[in-house]
Amino acid sequence: MYVYKKVYKLFSFIPILKIVYNINETAKVYLFCFLPILSFKKKYNWVNYNYSISSHLGKNLGCGGRTVLTPNTYTGEHCCFNGCEIHGGGKVIIGDYFHSGVNLLIIAQNHNYDSGKHLPYSPDDYTYKDIQIGNYVWVGSNVTILPGTKIGEGAIIQAGAVVHGEIPPLAIAGGNPIKVFKYRNKEHFEKLKAQKAFN
Repeated sequence: MYVYKKVYKLFSFIPILKIVYNINETAKVYLFCFLPILSFKKKYNWVNYNYSISSHLGKNLGCGGRTVLTPNTYTGEHCCFNGCEIHGGGKVIIGDYFHSGVNLLIIAQNHNYDSGKHLPYSPDDYTYKDIQIGNYVWVGSNVTILPGTKIGEGAIIQAGAVVHGEIPPLAIAGGNPIKVFKYRNKEHFEKLKAQKAFN
């Protein structure tokens, strides 16, 4: 992959030069041929960026969209983000086989508004709260997870939810404020888990 990046940088200026010299048709063909490589490179950068920020990421991390993690992010194996931003200095611990929809926002700190020295809050005074997400959790699109949240194993979070507090294992929850409205079939869940039928 390192050699690929060097070769890409070496030849990436050619379409621009061809356009400058009015060899437009050749340039168009060149650009068309390299579109798949450009998209692959962008996807690769998402993953590479994450690994450069945090050394606590498990194997087989997948990023289907722009994903920004913090140095205090810990993931298990086979996690899949489809666009996620994690902010704050608290720890964010995510279990194995986590899946998210697009536009997931995880916040692990808050401004100190109770005992700070400024209003509406002190700009450089924070409170840090860790977030824990269990194994096999599925989070829908446009979800916000607030500081101090704990999501149990196998839980499903409905799209658009604002998550805070503790979500029990196997719960299906949604809304703002978030509420548990049903639970997964525990027997079926445990059967698939025993079979290691993971995705």
